Amino acid sequence: MATASETESTYEQFLDHVKRLHYVSDAGGVLRWDQQVMMPSGGTPARAKQSSALSTLHHDLLTDDQLGEWLDELEDADLDPEQEAVVREVRRDHERAVKVPSDLVERISEASSNALPVWEEAKAEDDFEMYADTLEEMVELRREYAEAIDPDRDPYEVLFEEYEPYLGIDTAEEVLTRLRDELVPLVDDVADSDVTLADPFEGTYDEDDQHALVEQALDTLGYDWDHGRLDTAPHPFSTGTQFDARVTTRFKPDDPMDAIGSTIHEFGHATYTLGLPQEAYGTPLGDNRDLSVHESQSRFWENHIGRSQPFWDLFTDTANEHLGIDATPREFYEAANEVYEDNLIRVEADELTYHMHIVLRFEIERDLIRGDLAVEDVPEVWNDKMEEYLGVRPDTDAEGCLQDIHWTNGALGYFPTYTLGSVLAAQLDHHLREEVGDVDSLVREGDFDPIHDWLTENVHRHGARYETDDLVQEATGESFTADYFLDYADAKYRDLYDC
Repeated sequence: MATASETESTYEQFLDHVKRLHYVSDAGGVLRWDQQVMMPSGGTPARAKQSSALSTLHHDLLTDDQLGEWLDELEDADLDPEQEAVVREVRRDHERAVKVPSDLVERISEASSNALPVWEEAKAEDDFEMYADTLEEMVELRREYAEAIDPDRDPYEVLFEEYEPYLGIDTAEEVLTRLRDELVPLVDDVADSDVTLADPFEGTYDEDDQHALVEQALDTLGYDWDHGRLDTAPHPFSTGTQFDARVTTRFKPDDPMDAIGSTIHEFGHATYTLGLPQEAYGTPLGDNRDLSVHESQSRFWENHIGRSQPFWDLFTDTANEHLGIDATPREFYEAANEVYEDNLIRVEADELTYHMHIVLRFEIERDLIRGDLAVEDVPEVWNDKMEEYLGVRPDTDAEGCLQDIHWTNGALGYFPTYTLGSVLAAQLDHHLREEVGDVDSLVREGDFDPIHDWLTENVHRHGARYETDDLVQEATGESFTADYFLDYADAKYRDLYDC
C-alpha cells in the first residue's frame, strides 16, 4: 500500500497529464469552430491535417502507458470522492481509447474535416449522391471504431456511449418509444383542433436587424460577453470552455423566430459551459456531464424559457422594435409554439413533433451502423419514415437527409441525447419551480439570476463528478424520468389548441 505522500505525488503527476489531454482537445475545438465560422473555404486540406494531428496527439496522450500505470496505482489508493471521480472518468476514456489504433483516430479526424465542404456543397446542390461516398466512409470508420472498442457488443450501443455513457441505450430506446407512443395522440388532437395560432410575421426581415435582436436576447438572458461571442454558421452550435463559450446562429429572412430559438438554444449550452468550475478546468470536474445533460440545458432555455408566455411578456417590445412590427406578447407566444403539420426541418420543429425527427434519425443511424441499411437507400428510407411519423414527405434531399451536420462530424449515436435532454429539462424545470418559487414572475421581470444560480448549484458546478443518473438524483431527488416532460407537453399544447 502506497503512503499518503506517494499517493499524492502519483495523483499530481496523473492530473498534470490529464490537463494536457484537455488542453489539446480544447485546441481542436477552436479549430473546428474556426472551420465552420471563419476559415476560408480553401483552407480545408490544411485544416484536415491540423485537426488530424491534434486528434492523434490527444489519442497518444490518452493511451500513454504511463497514464495506465498511474490509473492502476490509484485504483486502490485512499482518495477523496472528487479524486475518485476524476480517476473513474479518465479510466473509462483510457480503457476505450487503448483499444483504438492511432491511425484510425487520425483517419476519422481527417475524414470529418474533409467531409464538411462535401456536405455543404451537396446540401446547397440538393444532391445526396455527391455526399454518399463520404457518408459511406464515415459509417465504415465508425463501425471500425466501435469494433475496436468491443467487437462482441452492438456497435451502435458502443457509439451511443461516446455521448451518453451512463444512461444506457435501453433507456434511450424506452424513452423514444414512450414519447412516440404518447405524443402521437396529442399531435393528432392538435391537428384536429379548429384553433389557429397567431403568425405576426409578413415579408422578410433584414439579417442585421435579426442579428441585433438575438444579441439583445442574449443580453436579456445574461450571456457573459467577456467570455463568449456570437457568430453565424450553416448549422448553429456552441463550443468552448468555462473561460470562452461561443455561440453561433443563423438567419432566415422570413422567419425571425428561427434565429431567436436557435440562439437561445445555443445560449443554454454556453451557460452550462460557463457555469462549470473554473478552478477545475482541464479535469473531469471542470467538464460537462456528457450530451444528455448538455442538451437538457439548451432545451430548458429554448423551450421552458424562450417559448414561454412570461418571456414574451418581457421581450415583446424589444422584438417589435428590431423587427418593425406591432405584435402582442400572446401573438409572439403562439408563434413560438405553433405545431406545424408540414414541418420538414428538425431544428425548426416544435416541441411535439421534434421527437419524431429524433426517432427517425435514431433508427436510420442505428441501422446504418449495424449494417441493416445501405447508404444509398438513406434518402428513400428517410422520406418514408418522415411520411410515416410526421405525415410529410421531403421534395428535396436538402430538406431531408442532408439537413443535419452530425453524420458529417462522425457523430453517429448523438441524436438520442436531444430527446433525453428534453426529458431532463422538464424534470429540472419542475424542481426548479418547486425550490425557487414563482419562476414566471422572475422571467417577466427579467430577473434570471435565481434561475442561473439554481442550475449552477444543482447541475453546472458538479462537472462530471457524478454519473448521469446520480447527477439527476442530486439535482431533483429522484431518478431520470419522462413523466414531467409528458405532463408538461400535454398541459401546454392542450391549452394552446383547446383540445
